[in-house]
Amino acid sequence: MLGVNRAGLYYQPVDEHQDNLHLMRLLDEQYTRCPFYGVLRMTAWLRQQGYPVNEKRVRRLLRQMGLMAVYPKPHVSPPCAGGQRYPYLLTGVKVDRADHVWATDITYVRLWQGFVYLVAIMDWYSRYVLSWEVSITLDSSFCVSALERALVRAQPAIFNSDQGAQFTSLAFTERLLERRILISMDGRGRAFDNIFVERLWRSVKYEEVY
Repeated sequence: MLGVNRAGLYYQPVDEHQDNLHLMRLLDEQYTRCPFYGVLRMTAWLRQQGYPVNEKRVRRLLRQMGLMAVYPKPHVSPPCAGGQRYPYLLTGVKVDRADHVWATDITYVRLWQGFVYLVAIMDWYSRYVLSWEVSITLDSSFCVSALERALVRAQPAIFNSDQGAQFTSLAFTERLLERRILISMDGRGRAFDNIFVERLWRSVKYEEVY
């Protein structure tokens, strides 16, 4: 009568198995060392470490963590439905003052009993982290929250991100357009267009997480 799926109504979320959490931690460390490793190379590496895993399992875990090998390919980070992509505006731009360019990105962070997603907004000139948020899901709300917190302090001339669904969503881009901030987005398969935030993740993981 209500049109509610019975299986969905009675479904109880199940925590990730401890064996998979251990594999995810290993994959995260290896990805930070070698971000160009794809599913096949990650599978081969785990087998060399003594873990008899198959490609399907490794692919599922990498997707769950939001990790993808860095190399040119189509649809690296597809925008959400209704979202709009913007060109990369930072080629040849000399960033010579604070609040000239801000940038953002999302990474996976392991915990003792699971993992979360971390987003940070950084000023390119000072390398200062203006705001950050964590979430257990990859929806856009925690990214919008981080943006709103950063905009309380100041406002950039240009805001750079990747083409992920979180940053192409109307909820995110409208906040920038309302303040007449220019929107810049990395090219597809070009994770190092946002190199300073990528370097931040490496520091955070090696110095704080690992």
